[in-house]
Amino acid sequence: MRKGAKAAIVGSVFAVMVGGAGYGAFNVINALNESGEGTGSGGAAAVKKTGPPSGSEVKDTSAAFFAAWAKGQAAAAAALTNNAQKAEPLLTSYSGSAHITGVKITPGAAVGDSVPFSVKATVSYEGKSKPLVYKSELTVVRGVTTGKALVDWEPSVVHPDLKDMDDTLVTGESSAPAIEAVDRDGKVLTKEKYPSLGPILDELRAKYGDKAGGTAGVELAVRHAAPGTADTPLLTLAKGKAGRLTTTLSAGVQAAAEKAAQKYAESSVVAVQPSTGQVLAVANHRADAFNAAFLGQVAPGSTMKIVSAATLIDNGLTTANGPAPCPPSAVSESQTFQNLKGMKPNENATLSESFARSCNTAFVKFADEVKVDSLTKEAQDRFGLGRDDWKTGIPSFDGSVPASGGPDTAANLIGQGQVQLNPLNMASVTATAMTGAFRQPVIVPLGLDDREPARARGLPSSTVQQLRAMMNRTATSGTAAGVMSGLSGSIGAKTGSAEVDGQAKSNSWFAGYRNDVAAAAMTQDGGHGVDAAGPIVAAVLRAGG
Repeated sequence: MRKGAKAAIVGSVFAVMVGGAGYGAFNVINALNESGEGTGSGGAAAVKKTGPPSGSEVKDTSAAFFAAWAKGQAAAAAALTNNAQKAEPLLTSYSGSAHITGVKITPGAAVGDSVPFSVKATVSYEGKSKPLVYKSELTVVRGVTTGKALVDWEPSVVHPDLKDMDDTLVTGESSAPAIEAVDRDGKVLTKEKYPSLGPILDELRAKYGDKAGGTAGVELAVRHAAPGTADTPLLTLAKGKAGRLTTTLSAGVQAAAEKAAQKYAESSVVAVQPSTGQVLAVANHRADAFNAAFLGQVAPGSTMKIVSAATLIDNGLTTANGPAPCPPSAVSESQTFQNLKGMKPNENATLSESFARSCNTAFVKFADEVKVDSLTKEAQDRFGLGRDDWKTGIPSFDGSVPASGGPDTAANLIGQGQVQLNPLNMASVTATAMTGAFRQPVIVPLGLDDREPARARGLPSSTVQQLRAMMNRTATSGTAAGVMSGLSGSIGAKTGSAEVDGQAKSNSWFAGYRNDVAAAAMTQDGGHGVDAAGPIVAAVLRAGG
């Protein structure tokens, strides 16, 4: 979020008690503004303050803001922030388009420059009313221009589900009828039981609410500024009729995915059924509630070697049992690439061995032999990636594997460079490697709205046999063996870690399959593949296999 100093003027002097607790009467605030200096008695110029706000400034500024907000004085409240231009429209919508009245704000004890608070209010619309109760927090900062103590403006101050600077609140007939989403076996899926499905269920409702046969109700909702983003319902004033919507999800696998992802912050995981392409589970454990599992765009690290190995095989450069030496370092286009610390070099290694050990230099050595667009064509034509034509049922990113050339030809082969994928993409890659057929992932049946799925020609049977053998070796005696230990049946895996500028640790990646379940996970700042993403995938495979 961008933060900056904006013009703000308070035209009156006042003293009030907010919420009946916590503050009591407080000192009068005289001409707080961010456009120029205030004036004290006798007209003398006020001294511009520096440093963090004092305890009394935090108390007085937040209390004044609460008082103006509770009275519906949007301009006055916005003037007490460091971004009045963005704050005023949202605060105006609070009592306007959101129809929220009777606001009572009760502050808690300040912690440094932050003040937690609770809100009690009433939402009323066309004769229907419901109480609204929630908690939020604000922070008081020193104004950049004048040194005044001001509320650091974020939309989440008004409500924690407001994320974007231009998000707003509305009350009225719901933008789409409610749905009762069920899994493949008819079990009801709710955001209360499966919290990370919340944004996904909202997207399904927005797209399929009308088709599911429901009728609209009346609700308070967040209207998101981002194009194509579904409203987030906050409070139902009058229920409509929910239409039943069957998804491809499995309640059991979904529960396992949610539980596993909760153990690692900033994690996302997707499981698909390779024989059909149907999504069995999608879970995100993120502070920003972003569906990174479907929409993420990050480097996949060494999990990309599944596609790279297929590229080498399909272009006749080597085979699983053919040569793929693993030197301590390799140079491509004047850039030197290294292996993970502690990896012993092996100049006589096969592709299978280098794959199972996740040797970077073995793949980099082939950068001079592949064409600039070899990896791109393999990703698009065989694995269905990077063509922007997936129709999963909700918004998704189909991956990007550009023919970028230069040192990126080598970097792309090891899942760095310009390659961008997400767990959905990598779960699909794993499924294609396992079966040889690209089946575009879907979260609702194609027949629901007659969507035409993306298509790709898949892999030759000999390539599939080699990929499965290499992934099985990785899962049983390679880098993934510890994580995959104890899983029976037909198994395979690939570990990965992707370096990211500015992060202390790499992103943790892991892809694996067991019988008719393929899954992939990513944990930002999670370290090696087996450190975070691996245990998540293993838990999902254990539940689904």
